[in-house]
Amino acid sequence: MSTRTVRMVKSMIKYVIIAGLCLIFLAPFIVMITTSLKTMDDAFTIPVKVFPRVLTLKNYPDAVQRIPYFRYMGNTAIITALTLVGQLIVTPMVAYSLSLIDWKGAKVISALLMATMMIPYTVTMIPLYQIWHTFGLTNTYAPLIVPAFFGNSFYIILMRQFFKSLPKSLMEAARIDGANEFQRYVLIALPLCKPALTTIGIYTFLAAWSDYLGPLIYITKKDMFTLSLGLQDFMSQYTIEWTMLMAAATIFVLPTVILFAIFQRNFVEGISTTGIKS
Repeated sequence: MSTRTVRMVKSMIKYVIIAGLCLIFLAPFIVMITTSLKTMDDAFTIPVKVFPRVLTLKNYPDAVQRIPYFRYMGNTAIITALTLVGQLIVTPMVAYSLSLIDWKGAKVISALLMATMMIPYTVTMIPLYQIWHTFGLTNTYAPLIVPAFFGNSFYIILMRQFFKSLPKSLMEAARIDGANEFQRYVLIALPLCKPALTTIGIYTFLAAWSDYLGPLIYITKKDMFTLSLGLQDFMSQYTIEWTMLMAAATIFVLPTVILFAIFQRNFVEGISTTGIKS
């Protein structure tokens, strides 16, 4: 067997494995979408088929009418937007100070940030709730939004690694030209970190949009529910109507799919450039 044939066989095996893994990961989404297009009788007719025997779109308007879907979506959008703004403002500022400004304690702070990443959320969950309850801020969105304006350890470390990959000569040239620290940050560092900011933005959006545990802990009023809580409440009330639930879930994941499709290139570039230099 020639070398070229061996390479072709290896490539085919690699692509078959990738296609198989993609199918495994996509299978739940395919089932969710196809079930949302079925009638209740079709969904539970034996033998069960993946694709609908009778195509229907009725589940989508029924799902958004059965629960205050757009109210929940609005609540989720407010939390997500403010969380996104907080992270995108604070994260690059902190990361810039830790990576490109020479001050005593920067390495210690960086080490402490990395150490906090090892603490599970379940450990701090109860103390945090007690703090917010003491301030009377439970049943508000403050516990879900305010922490974003103090940064996230993981995002700060990612951005710090990206800033460290920037050429020092560029910053030195700006300093020689008379640019102060703030000007170097705004005019040079921020425009160059668009891929990393896109990566952090997507991570933040996904975490805030799909967050279930946070709203479950702090929110008990139904009119303040997020989509994740609303879908759980829908499932507990209407456990039989799976087709309607799948329609609601499809609408729920649609913004994340659209966001990733739009910013996919920047996301991949940001991931590949945030670990270049330690």
